[in-house]
Amino acid sequence: MDPTTPLTINTGDTAWVMISAALVLFMTPGLAFFYGGLVRKKNMLSILMQCMAVACLVTLQWVLFGYSLSFHPGGWIGSLDWAWLKGVGADPNPDYAATIPHSAFMIYQCMFAVITPALILGAFAERMKFSAFCVFSLLWATLVYDPVCHWVWAVGGFLRADGALDFAGGTVVHINAGAAAIASALFLGKRQGYPNMMSPPHNLPFAVLGAGILWFGWFGFNGGSALGANGLAVNAFVVTHVAAATAGLVWSALDWIFNDHPTMLGMITGAVAGLVAITPAAGFVGLAGAIGIGVTVSIICYISVAYVKVKFGYDDTLDAFGVHGVGGFWGAIATGLWATKSVNSAGADGLFYGNAGLVLIQLKAAVITAVYSFIASYALLKLVDMVIGLRVSEDEERIGLDLTQHREAGYTLLD
Repeated sequence: MDPTTPLTINTGDTAWVMISAALVLFMTPGLAFFYGGLVRKKNMLSILMQCMAVACLVTLQWVLFGYSLSFHPGGWIGSLDWAWLKGVGADPNPDYAATIPHSAFMIYQCMFAVITPALILGAFAERMKFSAFCVFSLLWATLVYDPVCHWVWAVGGFLRADGALDFAGGTVVHINAGAAAIASALFLGKRQGYPNMMSPPHNLPFAVLGAGILWFGWFGFNGGSALGANGLAVNAFVVTHVAAATAGLVWSALDWIFNDHPTMLGMITGAVAGLVAITPAAGFVGLAGAIGIGVTVSIICYISVAYVKVKFGYDDTLDAFGVHGVGGFWGAIATGLWATKSVNSAGADGLFYGNAGLVLIQLKAAVITAVYSFIASYALLKLVDMVIGLRVSEDEERIGLDLTQHREAGYTLLD
């Protein structure tokens, strides 16, 4: 593009990105209900509080300096030139989105930064102090999310320069959060009585409601990443829905085969796994890729949740690692298999379209992200534990985090 050519804001593109930003924000309370319905009743409110708190905390971090660190052009990390949104206004930025205001791109990306640390709490639910959660989330957003986001999506990011494809956050969001989740589960250790004394989800209808909101919001997550109201957004919308539906059915079938009954929990877990895995691929694959990703991610995540976690005995409370980490990792690799330039000429062909090299590029990005996130997250957990302590006391854990951390209860009516 000629730098002297004035950029024109497209009202349709702007409207779609603003709507998509709202959809992605709605995913955070959706995640709260999804996670909250799966924990014990005494911890329901704590999950809601953690999700809403991270939405507030990370939003302020993002507009003050997080966006600048993530997206200002640079090498390993951005600068503070856009801190306090200096220079981020109504004019488009041709590096990221030439047809919408720069501030629209910024607030859309803010919603990704919000939900990513919220995903991690699924691994340590029911046992982390609220104060520790707030401090860890702010540090993690700054020292883990922002650098990885820069590497993959920003001008000057080395993984972007390598040709790594991540349309809507399979690497930046899901692998990143999943690696932090397993670090958290290992660092904090198991809940009291795990696994023999754990009760089933206290409110499965809430979890279904949350999964439905997540599915709904994911159309903004993936479709909005086209950054315009165009054919690419439609493709992302379609393959997102197909992958989720396919994965939900496959997980139910696996439940039916190995546990004699298809379960509601299995169907929503499979659907979320499908949404996770299609995220990096949504703007690069067609229908065949969507179905292939939906089938394979359910099988892989089912094995991770039903067998690997049991084998190694770690307490990933709500399978944040088993679904988001494993599903995100597979989604990155699967993008290297099914990506095709016939869907997006700005992307690349994958293995099934004659380019085996893309798989190696995707694998490199996934491994670097997972290793960095795990090590940095573990170090931050250690730091926060040394300064203020991470885990609630045994008595507080028995009573539940709703009352001990917030002096409120999720329910005021008798069962």
